[in-house]
Amino acid sequence: MSANKKALVTGGTRGIGRAIVKEFAADSDYSHIAFVYASSDERAKELVEELKPTGKEILPYKTDASSFEQVQQTVTDAVGKMGGLDVLVNNAGITRDNLLLRMSEQDFDDVIKVNLKSVFNFTKAVLRTMIKQRYGRIINISSVVGIIGNPGQANYVASKAGVIGFTKSLARELASRNITANAVAPGYISTDMTDKLTDEQRDALVKNIPLGRVGDPQDVAKVVRFLCSNAADYITGQVITVDGGLTM
Repeated sequence: MSANKKALVTGGTRGIGRAIVKEFAADSDYSHIAFVYASSDERAKELVEELKPTGKEILPYKTDASSFEQVQQTVTDAVGKMGGLDVLVNNAGITRDNLLLRMSEQDFDDVIKVNLKSVFNFTKAVLRTMIKQRYGRIINISSVVGIIGNPGQANYVASKAGVIGFTKSLARELASRNITANAVAPGYISTDMTDKLTDEQRDALVKNIPLGRVGDPQDVAKVVRFLCSNAADYITGQVITVDGGLTM
């Protein structure tokens, strides 16, 4: 399968998600791209306007990714309007960092709901369509901290480690249907989340990165695009780290 692909990206208006939406829009294989966002209508409108010159159909959906019902409605509408769905990128994510001693139950629950349950919600919602057409590419955005851990992020790390386990089970379940599932684990990428770091914190991080720089959202988006291309047809159940060598 090549031309006329349809993709859906969650967390699509900022950072890595926005870069992924733009990467698909620049690819001649894609005709329709739906993206999901949680809050900013303004950012969503800006992205749609920015991508108008591509001539692709861009569909924005304001959806609570942690709500099973809302996700079902969004996917049903998107699949109906696009005439199918070939690619799902689960990228929605939040942080509520704190040492475990000070972390509230609410902060733990919110992060698990948005970062992990949303992956279940969207994947379950797209499966019938992908199984019926015997084709699908599912990419789940995890994080290197889901592999190595991080102090002050027990909730976030648990959610991202969960995404990796979910992806591997999914890959085994769906391989016979020509549906692949892979996880991408970014390291330190320049986004709204990492912009909160002080210069000192950033310098300390960069010292641990062999390539000597913080990553760019496009670094992740290019890997996602590759995993959804025909060149990656024989890759499933993998965790690809995009981290400048941080975790090697």
